[in-house]
Amino acid sequence: MNAEPALRTLIVDDEPLAIERLVMLCAHVPSLSLVGTASDGEIALRLAKALSPDLVLLDIAMPEVDGMGVAKSLSAGEQPPAIVFCTAFDGFALAAFDVAAVDYLLKPVTSEGLVRAVARARRKIGSPEHRATTTQSDRIEEFWVPYRSEMVRIAAIDVDRIDAMRDYMSLQVGSRSFLLHQTLGDLERRLDPARFIRVHRSTIVRRDFIAKLRHDGLGIWYAILANGADVRIGRSYLATVKALAGR
Repeated sequence: MNAEPALRTLIVDDEPLAIERLVMLCAHVPSLSLVGTASDGEIALRLAKALSPDLVLLDIAMPEVDGMGVAKSLSAGEQPPAIVFCTAFDGFALAAFDVAAVDYLLKPVTSEGLVRAVARARRKIGSPEHRATTTQSDRIEEFWVPYRSEMVRIAAIDVDRIDAMRDYMSLQVGSRSFLLHQTLGDLERRLDPARFIRVHRSTIVRRDFIAKLRHDGLGIWYAILANGADVRIGRSYLATVKALAGR
C-alpha cells in the first residue's frame, strides 16, 4: 500500500527564532514537506497563491496583515489549505472558529502537539466538507480552551453549562471546568439557540441538561439541572425558560 503524500507546508511567523523552531520540528515529521516560510501576512498570501500548500502553520500577532486576516483570505479560496495557528496568545481561540482552523497550538510548540495537529489537518483535508466549497456556519460547534501548555478541543454539545466570571467564562463539561477568555453576550449570539438557553445574566445552560423547573413560592424560579445543581432564573429570562415546559 502506498503511503499518503506528505502535506506541503508553509510556515508563517514574524519571529525568525519561531520560524527556525518550527522548521526543526517539521523536519522530524515525515508526513510534512516544507515548501516555504514567510515573515509577514502579505508575503504569506503571495506564497500561498504560488505554492498552493496543503497546510499553513500560522502565527497570529503580525504587523500589517495579521494571522486572522491571512486565514480569512486563504479560507475564501477554491482549495483552502488547512490552518493550524501557532501563537503565544490564548485569547484568539474563539475567533479561530470563523476561519475553520483545525488546531490552535500555544508557543513554544512541542513535537507532540505538532504531530497531533498534522493528523487533524490530514483528516480535514480528506473530508468531503473540506473538498467542497461551502460557506462556513457562524454557529459555534466546538471550543478550544487553554489547558496546561495546549489548547483542548471541546464539542459544544458536550458543554453542560457556561458561567460568566468577569472577562472569562467557565465551561462545565461533566465534573471538569475550563476557562475561556470571552464575554457571555458575544458567546450567546454564536451558540445554537436550539441547543442552549440563557437562564440568567451570568449563566447559559444546554437545554437538555435542564431536568425540571422549581418555584420557591416567593416569586423566584430555579432551573434544576441533570447533575442536581440549581440555577436561579433571571426575571428577564423567565418567560423563555418556561417555554421549555410549554408554559
